[in-house]
Amino acid sequence: MSPVAWVSDIGAGVRASITGLGQFARLVLQLFMLLPKAVLRPRLIIDQIHFIGNYSLVIIVVSGLFVGFVLGLQGYYTLNRYGAEQALGLLVALSLVRELGPVVSGLLFAGRAGTSLTAEIGLMKAGEQLTAMEMMAVDPRARILAPRWVAGLVSMPLLAALFSAVGVMGGYVVGVLLIGVDSGAFWSQMQAGVDFQDDILNGVIKSIVFGVAVNAIALFQGYECQPTPEGVSRATTRTVVISSLTILGLDFILTALMFSV
Repeated sequence: MSPVAWVSDIGAGVRASITGLGQFARLVLQLFMLLPKAVLRPRLIIDQIHFIGNYSLVIIVVSGLFVGFVLGLQGYYTLNRYGAEQALGLLVALSLVRELGPVVSGLLFAGRAGTSLTAEIGLMKAGEQLTAMEMMAVDPRARILAPRWVAGLVSMPLLAALFSAVGVMGGYVVGVLLIGVDSGAFWSQMQAGVDFQDDILNGVIKSIVFGVAVNAIALFQGYECQPTPEGVSRATTRTVVISSLTILGLDFILTALMFSV
């Protein structure tokens, strides 16, 4: 390959990336502008909350329980070295509320709900259902994308909170019921050390931001995918990869902003 062709390929790739980012930003802005119209269709939103949130409930609860088991076990052995095993409840709660709850639930949400949204909208596009709606003067963004957008924004913080709550119970089962940490110390240390604004509220903010990012990526990938089986497959894969990397990157940025001195 000649140097000219090599530079041309790089330029074409950069231009395509910038174009994609512009289209993504425009779609997100349109979705925010369509929020008032979407709220006026509560039945559609409820159906999508059931589809996105309820069907993700099992994997969130089971994963949160086992993460709590591991935190309780590893946390006890680590704290026991320094004679601080009574602080196990605080360790489990802070780990879940600050980081693991929003991040892990966001990754699971992207893998389960995000891929479902992308595949569903991609198949609608491949079946020309979106084109048919446009022919009937129905905006597919308002009818298809906006209710799913609102449902994702509602479901993600609730799933993250449920993940953290179940994880704390998993840590209690391992630490108190199996290992023998004092139950009163477990809960009292947690209540004394977990702050609502610095810990719980920051975790909720993270989950909301992750929900915005995952839903936007999933809807964009489905709406802009190639209307072929291969195009839908690639869009679904891109949703998982891009959403996972975005969650981890945003987690670092938000943590640096929230807990910087």
